[in-house]
Amino acid sequence: MINRRALHLGKRLKTSQFQTLLADSLTIFWRDWLELRIRLLPIAASGLVSPLIYILAFGLGLGNSIQPGSGISNDYDNYLEFILPGMIALSSMTISFGGTTFSICGDRLFKKTFEEILLTPIHPLALHLGKMIGGVVRGLMTAGCVILIAVVLTGNWNFLSPLFLVLLVLNCAVFAGLGVIVGLSVRSLESVGLYNNFIIIPMSFLGATFFDPSTLPAALKVVVYLIPLTYASVGLRAAAHLPLSQFPWYSIPILLVTAIALSLWGGYKFAHQQD
Repeated sequence: MINRRALHLGKRLKTSQFQTLLADSLTIFWRDWLELRIRLLPIAASGLVSPLIYILAFGLGLGNSIQPGSGISNDYDNYLEFILPGMIALSSMTISFGGTTFSICGDRLFKKTFEEILLTPIHPLALHLGKMIGGVVRGLMTAGCVILIAVVLTGNWNFLSPLFLVLLVLNCAVFAGLGVIVGLSVRSLESVGLYNNFIIIPMSFLGATFFDPSTLPAALKVVVYLIPLTYASVGLRAAAHLPLSQFPWYSIPILLVTAIALSLWGGYKFAHQQD
C-alpha cells in the first residue's frame, strides 16, 4: 500500500513538473509573441525572397531541361514539383534560425533586456523551449506562404497533410533550437554572419533541396546525411508526392532526437549564461 502511494505521488509530482515546464515555456513564448504579432507580414514575407528566386530560376527556368528519369525520379512530373518541398524546408530553416538568433542577439547586445529573462524564476529548459517555440512560429509563417504557392502551382493538397506538417514543425524546431544556441553564444552581429555563411548557406545547397541524395556517390552521401535539413527535404518530398509505403519514416525520429538534443544543450546554455 505504501509503495502504491509513493508511486502515485511520484507520478503526480512528475505531471506537475511537466505542467509547470510547459506553462513557463508558453510564458516566455508569449513575451516574444507580443512583439511578433505587430510584425506578422514582414516576418512572413522576409523568408520568401530566396525560395521565390529558386523557384523561378531552377523550377521554371533550368528545371525545363531536367526530365523525370534523368536527374530526378519518375515519381515526379517535373523538376518544379521535385524542388517545391525542398523550398519549404529551406524557407522554414532560414527563418527559424535567423529570426531566433537575431531576436536573442537584439535582447542581449542592443536592448540589454536579456538579463531580465535570466533572472526570472523559470527552469533553463523552459527558457530554451519558449524561445524555440517563437522560432517555430516564425518558420511556420514563412513556410505557410511557400506552401500556398506550392498548392497553387501544383494543385497538390498533400502539402497540407498531417504528416507533411509534422515534419515541417520538427524542421522548424531543430533550426530554432540551433538559433537559440547561436544567439546565446555570439558576441556581435558579425559573428552571426559567420554562422550563417559557414552553417546555414552550405546546408541550403547540400540539404537535398535541389537534388536527390540517393543519386550521389557514397562518400558524398555521408556528408549530405549528416545535415538535418536533408531529412526534412527528403521527408517533405515523400509526404507530398509519394505513397506512405515509400515514406522515409526514419526522418521523423532523427529530427525529433536532434531537436531534443539541441533543447538539452540550450537548457544547459541558459543555466550557465552570464550577460
